Amino acid sequence: MTHAHPHASPHSSRHDTDPDGQAEILDLDAEVLAEHIAAITAWLPVARAPREIVDLGCGTGTGTFALLERFPEAHVTAVDMSAEHLRRLRDKACDAGVRDRVHTVQADLDAADWPDLGTPDLVWASASMHHMHEPGRTLRSVHGLLAPGGLFAVVELAGFPRFLPENAPEEQPGLEDRCHAASERHHAAHVSHRGADWGPMLTAAGFAIEGERTITVNIEGSQDPAIGRYALGSLQRLRHSAVDSLSSGDLAALDRLLEVDGPQCILRRGDLSVRTERSVWAARRGN
Repeated sequence: MTHAHPHASPHSSRHDTDPDGQAEILDLDAEVLAEHIAAITAWLPVARAPREIVDLGCGTGTGTFALLERFPEAHVTAVDMSAEHLRRLRDKACDAGVRDRVHTVQADLDAADWPDLGTPDLVWASASMHHMHEPGRTLRSVHGLLAPGGLFAVVELAGFPRFLPENAPEEQPGLEDRCHAASERHHAAHVSHRGADWGPMLTAAGFAIEGERTITVNIEGSQDPAIGRYALGSLQRLRHSAVDSLSSGDLAALDRLLEVDGPQCILRRGDLSVRTERSVWAARRGN
């Protein structure tokens, strides 16, 4: 899962390093939300256990490893534009003893011609489809890629996660809501398909919708340092997209939360939680 959004799909990354901490956010996303990701893979209405899976916009492997766990006989082709994300994924696969079950492919999913990705039984795309410049073309490409009867799982996010209580911080209550509103305005202008209803688009591309659900995430994290790091990295990225719309008071309060050595740093708070939603569409290619 990667982009100007902490979970935006890495197919759009143009860098082979991780200057903005995107890979770290993806790894934390996998760690903090592991239970919810597993719930999504368990829900998938597969006709039979897939043997060949393609993970489109795989990032550092959140979906790849969840799918390998869910389907122990499967092999996954993990596709991303970022060589650094793919390198990290391969390293993790080696550490987990599943390197022989993972094949990585560096590719731009917005390109008209994709490399040979085989004929998978299952294609997974988490937090990547909304970054496509021509999503209709991408959906048709997936339809042509899948084996007859194969399943396409589209997982999308309901914006940035929220971490702070509504009345926080004390000097600027509601700061996080205002940051989210500013970020949504920014992304509406730059990522036009975020928040889209993928059901009609999947149907138009020739798929039959077999299931749709929303996973609600609400994790209390006062005792989990990973949630603090996740909140810090996510709010740093949120600042980037919201900075031009925030008042001077809000920006100053946000910067105090992000100052790692400061007394008000978000890492020092004991009242954090992770609140978000993920929507899932499961679509079948006909025989």
